[in-house]
Amino acid sequence: MTPTSPSAIAVLVILSGVSAASIRHDYSDALHKSILFFEGQRSGRLPPSQRLSWRRDSALHDGALDGVDLTGGYYDAGDNVKFGFPMAFTATLLSWSVIDFGRAMTASHLADAHDAVRWATDYLLKATAVPGVVYVQVGDAFLDHSCWERPEDMDTPRTVYKVDSSQPGSDVAGETAAALAAAAIVFRVRDPEYSGRLLRRAVEVFEFADRHRGAYSSSLHDAVCPCYCDFSGYKDELLWGAAWLHKATRRRLYREYIKRNEAVLGAGDTVQEFGWDNKHAGINVLISKEVLMGKNEYLQSFKQNADEFICSLLPGASTHPEIRYSPGGLLFKEGGSNMQHVTSLSFLLLAYSNYLSHADGHVPCGAISASPAELRRAAKRQVDYILGDNPLGMSYMVGYGEKYPRRIHHRGSSLPSVEAHPGRFGCKTGSSYYLSHNPNPNLLVGAVVGGPSNISDVFPDARPIFQQSEPTTYINAPLVGLLAFFSAHPNG
Repeated sequence: MTPTSPSAIAVLVILSGVSAASIRHDYSDALHKSILFFEGQRSGRLPPSQRLSWRRDSALHDGALDGVDLTGGYYDAGDNVKFGFPMAFTATLLSWSVIDFGRAMTASHLADAHDAVRWATDYLLKATAVPGVVYVQVGDAFLDHSCWERPEDMDTPRTVYKVDSSQPGSDVAGETAAALAAAAIVFRVRDPEYSGRLLRRAVEVFEFADRHRGAYSSSLHDAVCPCYCDFSGYKDELLWGAAWLHKATRRRLYREYIKRNEAVLGAGDTVQEFGWDNKHAGINVLISKEVLMGKNEYLQSFKQNADEFICSLLPGASTHPEIRYSPGGLLFKEGGSNMQHVTSLSFLLLAYSNYLSHADGHVPCGAISASPAELRRAAKRQVDYILGDNPLGMSYMVGYGEKYPRRIHHRGSSLPSVEAHPGRFGCKTGSSYYLSHNPNPNLLVGAVVGGPSNISDVFPDARPIFQQSEPTTYINAPLVGLLAFFSAHPNG
């Protein structure tokens, strides 16, 4: 770091965080709640250990009309559809959180995190049980979104959608393979038999994804678009799946696949993006760990891409106009549900800082050099913003702190529970609750909503503004890893 460089001073000032009056957060409590949130998103028959007791069994016949068992899994957000693409990404990021930061968790937190991963992977095993087929969605999104009813009551069609050799979906299949492979690492010691089953299925699903190439949003456009249309194409998911299979198996086959397909599958494309749609930045960070450890030096280009990505996130160092910061310090990207970018990009900052620390490395950003500690401070600043260090003085995590969103866009949370209202809610009978200004009757503890509606740190806390008030599983999944680290290292 050059102390007299203006850009270096800018980075130091912004990354140093807020003033001395900054709130001291209970990261362990936030971690507990961030994992608990996933219980509120469960579909299927709930176990006796279910703690969010206002939720009940739902969608117990999913897949039955097609002769398959597709019960279980997660509802991705505030609706009642099971979308396989974001669910698989959620499972991958939950697994990555445990792999990299599980040692920072208490025994109870780690057990809860394992349960959260397994609820997803049990479903993904069902969705891939038929060779050459991946079931990718249960529910008609358009009809579901026209209703406002509890998952326990839903009477909209539970239509099943799949990809196969005639209608390929390398993107969703590649992400599913990544999720199964990552989870195989999570359960390697805890449950070796289950781990082996996950890994064998990951290999099969990846082979299917690679052999029958194509985007699922082309094969199933009317069903999956615009909700989870894959705008970045399927090539990144093939590299992503191969990267996780290499990490899980250490097989030379996948290492050679990555190197051989690096240019063909666009490893360096749009490196400023990471989420359920675009995996490029995650691929580069994941593979860079091995380069930093002195292994696979011929994959050096991935580290160069990762360095560029990291620099694009640092205030004062970035030359990418699509990465901006609000006056209150929130990382901001145009589009809805900004917190999905905040948590996933911050997770990569923290993961990369750890990889650099073990290699005694820094990130070259033009005239400056960013240290691992600066990357950690940048990630922590975003976590603290979510938990309440922001101009509104509110937490964006439901149930954390004294002030948090009360009118989240979530059907089950916004409607009286089955216990409070045993009678059914029909498709439209819940509309009055949707439009009400009253707080939600059920607390979806740990849910993190989409966040401020623009770069001015404004938040409406209104159900109809779903881009800002809706929680999603893929907002929380990377946050689990971030909170685990900071619960053990509260000063960064």
